[in-house]
Amino acid sequence: MKATFDQILLTPRFGRLPGHFYSRILPTPLPAPYLMAWNTELAHEMGFESMAEQQPNLTDYLCGNRLPQGSEPIASIYSGHQFGVNAGQLGDGRAILIAEYLAPNGRHWEMQLKGAGPTPYSRRADGRAVLRSSIREYLCSEAMHGLGIATTRALGMAGSEQSVWREKLETAAVVLRVAPSFVRFGHFEYHRQNPDSLQTLADWVIQSHYPDCALASNPYVALLESVVERTALMIAKWQAVGFCHGVMNSDNMSILGLTLDYGPFGFMDSFDAGHICNHSDSAGRYAYQQQPEIGLWNLHVLAQTLLPLMDKESALHALQSYQGQFENHFANLLRQKLGLLHWQEDDWNLITRLFELMHHSHCDWTYFWRNLPTSGSQLRNHFQDRATFDIWFANYQTRLSTEARNPLERQAAMNRVNPKYVLRNYLAEIAIRKARDEGDFKEIKALQQCLMHPFDEQTNFEHYAELPPEWAAQIGVSCSS
Repeated sequence: MKATFDQILLTPRFGRLPGHFYSRILPTPLPAPYLMAWNTELAHEMGFESMAEQQPNLTDYLCGNRLPQGSEPIASIYSGHQFGVNAGQLGDGRAILIAEYLAPNGRHWEMQLKGAGPTPYSRRADGRAVLRSSIREYLCSEAMHGLGIATTRALGMAGSEQSVWREKLETAAVVLRVAPSFVRFGHFEYHRQNPDSLQTLADWVIQSHYPDCALASNPYVALLESVVERTALMIAKWQAVGFCHGVMNSDNMSILGLTLDYGPFGFMDSFDAGHICNHSDSAGRYAYQQQPEIGLWNLHVLAQTLLPLMDKESALHALQSYQGQFENHFANLLRQKLGLLHWQEDDWNLITRLFELMHHSHCDWTYFWRNLPTSGSQLRNHFQDRATFDIWFANYQTRLSTEARNPLERQAAMNRVNPKYVLRNYLAEIAIRKARDEGDFKEIKALQQCLMHPFDEQTNFEHYAELPPEWAAQIGVSCSS
């Protein structure tokens, strides 16, 4: 028997912590809600009834108008550094944790509504999310999962004609997102001045999510080391697919190394090492090439926060491992993207020259990598300096010749790591416009279906692999997205 919302409820384990870690708050009813999306694949994975019609009152559950029986919703309190500045007290300003679900396979899933109304941490805002941003989060979290990148997930989405003002008048929507935990670096930052609370939180995270750390001589050092490792891997994977988060504040960094909070994100079309996807980021703090360094910067903030639980030398040692781990992960991903069996130190030169050529010509990131194994020599037409690309490509062919590998086998391996499909901004924009202007949500479902299998050839979705149209350059996303 598959679960329904009428049957599931575990009080969120986070809600068993002392009351100063959160506030109890009920979602604000959303008038006349309608179903926008239900993730049948994720529902099946979680052990839910996967078909929407098998979930009674589904739309009301997705927007918070109805809660699982016995639910005690909470919004948590945290702090954070925003654009490098300590922002003081923050918290779940538009996210409400409604339940925790124990799946048949033993996995715990926290269930959080994003956009379900104000909380004590909304800072005079309305606590709502808009249709535009909700569609983007729903699609991108599932796209990232399809790419094999650790992320929160999206189980469903509901909308309403209720007006919400952002940069203009828009309509409201709510995403039901799920994750093993939504704890952020910022949760630790908030409790830094209270060593007892800091240790309580660290003990909870270790017990709930890092049990192996409890066996270490200092579990808190082991926790920091684990978070460093997960963060390095996550960001290396971001870089490999050209993903830009857009707002890597410390309060948007997951303690589990999950991609968290999809706001002004973007997958690069034309490669630009300094690409800034967030129009609110005027100084380019979170540009593509800055993301690895910002990941380390945020880990420094976390390490400083944890100093009451460890000595400074141990914290520094954990942080010093980040750069090597990131480079190893990134080199391994690049090796696979190039179709190489083994990494050689000289391969950095090959990669560096390629990045310089792509940056100069603004070559499309996803298109280049996907077509490298089959149309490599023809890619010269996408570069301004074709003669220099020819030299690079000849060097690349020479490097490939040093390894005995069947060309068809190499092509298949490269296609398993170089996606054909990513959530380009223009694809999300088309889905948003159809939903907003026509009340048509089929495009959301079609895109989701495609992005679940981004490495596969999908003839029915071939149009999603097309280069972006000219109007796509006019799409802007900001911290209100």
